[in-house]
Amino acid sequence: MDHPLPAPDALVRPWRTAAYAAAAIAAVELVLLLVIGGGKVAAMVSDRMQVAARDRVLAGPVQTTRPAATHRARKAAPAHRPRSKTTVMVLNGNGRTGAAAAAASRVRSHGYRLSTVGNAPKQAPRTIVMYRSRFAGEGRRLAKDLGVRLVGPLDGLRPGSLGRAQVVLILGA
Repeated sequence: MDHPLPAPDALVRPWRTAAYAAAAIAAVELVLLLVIGGGKVAAMVSDRMQVAARDRVLAGPVQTTRPAATHRARKAAPAHRPRSKTTVMVLNGNGRTGAAAAAASRVRSHGYRLSTVGNAPKQAPRTIVMYRSRFAGEGRRLAKDLGVRLVGPLDGLRPGSLGRAQVVLILGA
């Protein structure tokens, strides 16, 4: 006579197999979620690091305390050329239509000559004045005339891309 219930080992095996299959599927899902989430976090951290690095570069060198004699020796270089002989390139790095033309008008009103007025290759977080080597005084004078705080040597632009300009004004956000 057959027993009405199946053998005990027949009852255990389907549940054990189902448990292993469910655990394997859950493990694969966990790995996929970790890969996707890790990629999103890495992209976000990378973007923040790039913004922080760009801001640090645009902020210029970190000020350190120096002996008084060294500090006096590093005074700002005086401008050697008159404004009418200093040529300025104005680039729009903020994306607003007409911003470069308006800034060029301000530059011209201070007596500077204009070379190129156009768009910057990339967005700029802040307005900056950059200058060719030997034109630091002219760059600082233009920045002072326009109320721009960030001034530094060419960074990210090749001297050959400036044409005849000695100083570059990049408009930022």
